[in-house]
Amino acid sequence: MRYRKLGAAGVKVSELCLGGMTFGEADEESFMHGIGSDEATSFTVMNRALDLGVNFIDTADVYGQDGLSERVIGAWLERDKRRDDVVLATKFRFTMGTGPNRSGASRYRIMRCCEESLRRLRTDRIDLYQVHMQDLDTPEDELLRALDDLVTQGKVVYVGCSNYAAYRLMDSLWTSKVSNLVGFATLQAEYSLITRDLEREHVPLCRAKGLGILPWSPLASGFLTGKYERDRTPEGSRLAKHQDRMGRLDNERSWRILAVVREVASELGATPAQVSLAWVLSKPHVTSAIFGARSVAQLEDNVKATTLSLSEPQLERLDEMSALEFGYPYHFMRSIQGSW
Repeated sequence: MRYRKLGAAGVKVSELCLGGMTFGEADEESFMHGIGSDEATSFTVMNRALDLGVNFIDTADVYGQDGLSERVIGAWLERDKRRDDVVLATKFRFTMGTGPNRSGASRYRIMRCCEESLRRLRTDRIDLYQVHMQDLDTPEDELLRALDDLVTQGKVVYVGCSNYAAYRLMDSLWTSKVSNLVGFATLQAEYSLITRDLEREHVPLCRAKGLGILPWSPLASGFLTGKYERDRTPEGSRLAKHQDRMGRLDNERSWRILAVVREVASELGATPAQVSLAWVLSKPHVTSAIFGARSVAQLEDNVKATTLSLSEPQLERLDEMSALEFGYPYHFMRSIQGSW
């Protein structure tokens, strides 16, 4: 396992991050119902991940229901005493509980969400605390001042964001700089061979400002594992449950990308999932790719991606087949300067 700096921060994390979305068996009310793993399996997966060198675990208060994923991780940390082996990340912002302040990123809510996550995780600190999506109802300086206070109090070590528009991220970074407040170390966002939209604005911004990118869904909700066919969606899979997501993936571009992924996998004696993860990890702007695992076998298969070496011609084929249509003004600027 290789380790990379968390953006411009000094701490080092494994280039693969274990996502906790599937930890725990969620009730029918949860969007994760039927696709999670029980507590015992989750414990085994986390222990095996650490044994394989994965020292980075990411979750969120809304994963499962009533903080289920955080509660499972907290029970594991307490039972197996491995807190100092883990760089622990979680997120806040989306709906938890009831009442007019059940969602959002106001100072009032951030302070409460942090305390509740600390309680569920059974820890004294959150190593990376991330706002799950920008909140247009809350001024960015209010959010940043709350996060700055949590860092000062020792309850949070680093802060990050997820699902931010580029203009809002730039505004946040500027606000934190001029106000001498803690700034984001990372951006967690969807990024894969299928979804490369970040390359328009976010990638240049993060590289210029020293933010580490944490791709979520690097396997496109499992589409890039190769288990899907045009006329077959495996029962019990995430895309079988979320047909709207499958509908967005079921297009000629996605199937062409998957075909090239399968070709490269065959050449290397690897799996499509390993090739897809290796492509993401080949990008210098990526700090750590977040992947899920519902079993030890799935975990071990994905971790093998860190040892996979894609040749330049293979990378070029994957890049060309998945190339993003940048549009205006990016094509215009590229035609003049070669970049932007």
